[in-house]
Amino acid sequence: MPGLLHADASFSSRQELLDLQDDPPDEDVGVDSQSHSPIGSAPRSPSSLGADVSAHSAVYTGATSFKGQFCEPDPAQCGHSVMEQDSELLCGWGSLRPKALQVFNTPRWVLFFLSVASFLQGLIINGLINTVVTSIERRFDLSSSQTGLIVSSYDIAACVCLAFVSYFGGNGHKPRWLGWGILIMGCGSLVFALPHFTTPPYQVSSLQVSDMCSGTNSSLCQGRGAGRLSRYCLVFMLSQFLHGIGATPLYTLGVTYLDQNVHCSAAPVYIGIFYTAATVGPAVGYLVGGYFLNIFTEIYSAAEVSPDNPLWVGAWWIGFLGGGALSLLVAVPILGYPPELPGSQETAAIRVSETHQSKDDTSASDPHFGKTLRDMPRCVLLLLKNPTFLFLCLAGASDANLIAAMSTFGPKILESQFSLSASKAAAIFGSLVVPAGGGGTFLGGYIVQKCDLRCRGIIRFCALCCSLSLLSAFVFFVHCPDVAMAGVTAPYSAVQTDFELQHRLWSSNISSFTSTSAPPQANSSSLDDRLTAQCNSNCSCDKQQFSPVCGADDVMYFSPCYAGCSSINTTSGRQVYGDCSCVAANGSRGALASAGKCSTVCPYMPLFLAVFFFCILFTFLTSIPAITATLRCVTEKQKSFALGIQWILVRTLGAIPGPIIFGSMVDRSCLLWQDKCGEQGSCFLYKNTDMSRFTLIAGIVYKILATVLFLLASLVYRAPSDSPQSSCESSDPGTTEMNCKTPPPDCVIVNPHARDD
Repeated sequence: MPGLLHADASFSSRQELLDLQDDPPDEDVGVDSQSHSPIGSAPRSPSSLGADVSAHSAVYTGATSFKGQFCEPDPAQCGHSVMEQDSELLCGWGSLRPKALQVFNTPRWVLFFLSVASFLQGLIINGLINTVVTSIERRFDLSSSQTGLIVSSYDIAACVCLAFVSYFGGNGHKPRWLGWGILIMGCGSLVFALPHFTTPPYQVSSLQVSDMCSGTNSSLCQGRGAGRLSRYCLVFMLSQFLHGIGATPLYTLGVTYLDQNVHCSAAPVYIGIFYTAATVGPAVGYLVGGYFLNIFTEIYSAAEVSPDNPLWVGAWWIGFLGGGALSLLVAVPILGYPPELPGSQETAAIRVSETHQSKDDTSASDPHFGKTLRDMPRCVLLLLKNPTFLFLCLAGASDANLIAAMSTFGPKILESQFSLSASKAAAIFGSLVVPAGGGGTFLGGYIVQKCDLRCRGIIRFCALCCSLSLLSAFVFFVHCPDVAMAGVTAPYSAVQTDFELQHRLWSSNISSFTSTSAPPQANSSSLDDRLTAQCNSNCSCDKQQFSPVCGADDVMYFSPCYAGCSSINTTSGRQVYGDCSCVAANGSRGALASAGKCSTVCPYMPLFLAVFFFCILFTFLTSIPAITATLRCVTEKQKSFALGIQWILVRTLGAIPGPIIFGSMVDRSCLLWQDKCGEQGSCFLYKNTDMSRFTLIAGIVYKILATVLFLLASLVYRAPSDSPQSSCESSDPGTTEMNCKTPPPDCVIVNPHARDD
């Protein structure tokens, strides 16, 4: 422990020191009755120190507190002047440390700049990139596997760097590691936008694919080949590697830097605000990215197509230029902060250790332990032997599985269940995540501070929140009826003349899509069998062009061509197709079809959104308490490294496999797959019953697992014997742990109250 005394004959035991503390010798220096600090004290002269050394033999290194009094090294004895020591705590760059900048040298300003950095990280990596993936896929002829590799490059780089950055950065100058990391992240954003400026201007072919029923339709696959632009996949991967490397210190060193410079009771609130900014960032990224995608990518050229056209490419690159520039700016003030803020020593001195007690604490108490690379395996082993830390990591990974899966597929679930457009589903999902996720993140830290919870109480609070979110997950029992789609979930209308052919096709289609044991394979014969009927057999429809329309008979069709429509009217502001041979006339409306999906009547949407809101709220309520418990159950020296190891486990066991596992479950509920030029593409239509069932199973499994792991972490946790039960500080002087900052290595502190041998 940082406050342990070195071997000294003057103190035979810790209890002897505490007895001395209760009845110290008389002193000439006045002591403030409330703060227990010397009043008007000044550094003593070297001669007086020498007298003390000759009179008392209690010489030790480290820092000790008596009844809250902070023992400070004497500048003359350490060989440093007071001004030199003060300059190390000033804000600035090198020798440039103007007095006007010192107003920013406070924990609140550190919180502000780190929150801006976490907001930008969420905006760029979790917001903008997820928004523009389809646009860069279309612009640079990238396959889905290539774009998936681009997205995963961030997590790969982060996992590789986390252990080393958290290990060496935790023992080094944390603001410098943070500042340089944010600079690298900003450079990565600029590299991501670079392909726009190094490629020829994007031109849309004037040949448009017709959606109408005719015998001369061309296919989107005609003339399509692998282009040289696909090589830019390597540039995007490089950018994501830079993003992953740069963002690595932010959620390890940034959290520990805040924790070590504020009072332990205020640390959860500070960390909560920091993570709340990271939660709001992706939501703003979706909004900003969606706005820029409505602008043509060649901003100085007029587009020949509208944003609804599949050939449209928006200005995906603008957001990365702005985000990269802001990252470079915010890195400058962070680089100017000192290794520790003024007053951090006083904060550390009154902090009481809550480290999980085990038999392997001797090596961690060594002041030189963790300084070199050869100590890293021992550091990892100490953490893995800490069962509380290990169970907290596994619980976080279980929650991360569900969070990553729902953040990826949540809008798709809303879109399928309630027949919403993609933009409206994303807007609703974002409006839920911002107040529930951001509010839960902040509220979790506030509750820990307000209730003054200790480590075991924090872990039990996490288990309670997990159990409540488990109950709210049963909302996925609610599901809406499937949309009636011709040839998939409903037969074509009776306007056809060959009823026997239609019945045969419908019967074969029913048997093919009702089985959910495996996703149907996308091939031309199966897709044609599902969508082709006698009413559209002569239309030469292109199965690559998914442009759904809703007929007057309230049946959705794959495209106007498959609905047999031969005319279009756009004077009313919305595309309305007429003379649709496959649509049954509905009174005065005739055989018409309007662009877009059909809506289903589902009264459960308000109930679903309300309960789903609380499910997200209770899930994010555990985020800051879990991090706080992690920081408290490990030693002071291992906090940064512990967060790094925790992030590695959470990513490898949760964030990375979560979307893959849940995505495969969602794929099993697909009714109609896209045939993308001979290859299986995305899913066009899902079976709502199966999607709800699979989501419910995933939610129950992950939440039960997280609850059990939190309870196990609480059961195996062993608090130090001198750790109080309800306060960050000990009110009993006899149980206050001596945990002052260690003075410079060459400093020798003399204890004037030591007894002679």
